[in-house]
Amino acid sequence: MDDDITIVLADDHAVVRSGLRLLLDAEEGLRVVAEAGTVDDAVRLTKAHRPRVLVLDLNMPGRTASSSLDVLPDLRQEAPDSAVVILTMQEDPQFARRALASGATAYVLKEAADGELVEAVRRAAAGEVYLNPRLGAQLAAAPPAPAGPPDDLTERELEILRLIALGHTNAEIGGQLYLSVRTVESHRAHIQQKIRRTTRAELVRYALDHGLLDEA
Repeated sequence: MDDDITIVLADDHAVVRSGLRLLLDAEEGLRVVAEAGTVDDAVRLTKAHRPRVLVLDLNMPGRTASSSLDVLPDLRQEAPDSAVVILTMQEDPQFARRALASGATAYVLKEAADGELVEAVRRAAAGEVYLNPRLGAQLAAAPPAPAGPPDDLTERELEILRLIALGHTNAEIGGQLYLSVRTVESHRAHIQQKIRRTTRAELVRYALDHGLLDEA
């Protein structure tokens, strides 16, 4: 038992979870230790159990995240020894690219889960990357996605973050960009949520680290 690959299984459909648990528990050396139906529960249970592998559905309810990938940076810090296998119906290779870039170790399509999930879990536990073969071929053939703003910040948010880092007040930023102070405050709150920084010093450091002041 001590040598088993422990797994937290996260999917918002109970029937799907039951089927996947039967599949995984039937394999020698694999053991599901907890199930989650929301992103919040997946994070909580991963931190609590520190499994070798978290099997995480790409789209789950919880938090304000647009997808489960948004919690991966937090998980990588809080449970660095837990590898993440993304399980999804999303066949776009760019989603796979983003998942791996966000810290996932494997990307498995639900339609192929019966044949691939066990292999993906074993490889992830061993520190190896696993990608659905069809998606891997598409990803290899596709040109890299153009680099976008960091952390999905919008152009307006980048502009406001740059001005904050330069020391401007919310009122001064509103005056320069013809925005109300309340609108600037709303943008600032979104920025802080996206980049997980709150103090001015942290915002300035983030702007410096990402070269946002080079254009100032």
